[in-house]
Amino acid sequence: MGKYLIKKTKTGIKFDLKAGNGEVIATSEVYTTEKACRAGIASVQRNAPVAGIENQTEEGFAKQKHPKFEVYNDKKGEFRFRLKATNGQIIAVSEGYKAISGCLNGIESVKKNADSKIEMQEE
Repeated sequence: MGKYLIKKTKTGIKFDLKAGNGEVIATSEVYTTEKACRAGIASVQRNAPVAGIENQTEEGFAKQKHPKFEVYNDKKGEFRFRLKATNGQIIAVSEGYKAISGCLNGIESVKKNADSKIEMQEE
């Protein structure tokens, strides 16, 4: 089972969702408070399991309703995803993947690990 790891940054507080093997599969924005960060985690827990996948790397891709995972190419040409909540806000993003299959596996891992426990990183 995965886990959410809440950690402080220089500018605020954020979370990483880690798979059972310890790999980071999704990262949040930087929040100003722990309460807001925990609300972001709750949003991932609520939205990820039911989110559709909108693959924007395909020509003529089918638009999905929110919540959804948007798959896109970054400036380096790598595949990434962002999870958007029902209100269209981005609540989690991925690292870059060399292959579309890795990106889609990352999405499945987020869906599978969405209900993970929450831990605070020790300082």
